Amino acid sequence: MSESTIDAAELRDRVAALLAEHDPATTERPEFLRARFDAGLAWVHYPVGLGGLNAPRELQSVVEAELAAAGAPDNDPRRIGIGLGMAAPTVLRFGSDELKQRFLRPLWTGEEVWCQLFSEPGAGSDLAALATRAVRDGDDWVVNGQKVWTSSAHTARWAILVTRTDPDVPKHAGMTYFVCDMTQPGVDVRPLRQITGEAEFNEVFLNDVRIPDAHRLGAVGEGWRVAQTTLMNERVAIGGNAMPREGGMLGKVAATWRERPELRTAELHDRLLTLWAESEAFRLAGTRLRQQLAVGSPGPEGSGMKLAFARLSQALSGLEVELLGDDGLRYDDWTMRRPELVDFTGREAGYRYLRAKGNSIEGGTSEILRNIIAERVLGLPSEPRTDKDVAWKDLPR
Repeated sequence: MSESTIDAAELRDRVAALLAEHDPATTERPEFLRARFDAGLAWVHYPVGLGGLNAPRELQSVVEAELAAAGAPDNDPRRIGIGLGMAAPTVLRFGSDELKQRFLRPLWTGEEVWCQLFSEPGAGSDLAALATRAVRDGDDWVVNGQKVWTSSAHTARWAILVTRTDPDVPKHAGMTYFVCDMTQPGVDVRPLRQITGEAEFNEVFLNDVRIPDAHRLGAVGEGWRVAQTTLMNERVAIGGNAMPREGGMLGKVAATWRERPELRTAELHDRLLTLWAESEAFRLAGTRLRQQLAVGSPGPEGSGMKLAFARLSQALSGLEVELLGDDGLRYDDWTMRRPELVDFTGREAGYRYLRAKGNSIEGGTSEILRNIIAERVLGLPSEPRTDKDVAWKDLPR
């Protein structure tokens, strides 16, 4: 579909019309968000009728600025990040018209939370080796298996799910992608307690879970291709978010440096300057990546951003702990909690240090991302693959 002729001025007029009809000061938050979606001001680059106006993606910032100035509520994007960053673009590209109409509106307004059922105990970094089986039964598929490291599974209404539908072909060819109802009988969500004491992650057991074929995304056996859309968007969502100068974890470390001069040493000063410069380069690279996204789909560059994000988060949190000395080890809440989202900057330095260890695992391990960058960005030869033409059922496990 070709882009519309809508420009920034017309978008401002549309925002003004929305605000005139739905005053943020007197309109309930859910009602305002639904009205914003219906006005095409949710994702302006999405099609008309699906939260957008088929406008250039870069004009989204015009809408956000106008609404922020008016004090309008947002959709709490951190809480629904999996839906916004991973499920929505996958549903938009591969879903039927019925699925797009059913899922995109409540996904964007935050009325329905999503999670991602990809990783498995025996197939973490090697997603294509997954073993969760889906077997056709009339108009349904019956799913059995186990998923792990599932953020938000304990609060999610829906999940994006990749399964094994044909064990007799090579592993990349026998996968199929579905939308799974997390309230279905047979879906068992169990907490995974982390080093922080929290249980934001989960393991999910699927026991004879029935999924209608109408909830399939893409063709049968094309789950790997569909999953690549999700994964590319996931890495951009993790590593390519807009951030002000000295935002995020860098801001916490820099604030501690300025407020506690007695903690400073020459060695720590040099390390902070180095990380400040690297963080600024990362921030500017993220700006360029978002500009590229405005005219196309995410590519392997998002893997580079996610890789850099993980390294910087771990280096900065480690520096903060060293800078604070004994105080850096303090962590006042080890109780078992089930948070909806991770709070990196509102907690103690000890929490940030521990939680940052997961940044190089979640959303694709740093080792896998280095392979992607080497092969798809730098053009280096791929690693030898002895399992390329072997049926999944014959692979050692």
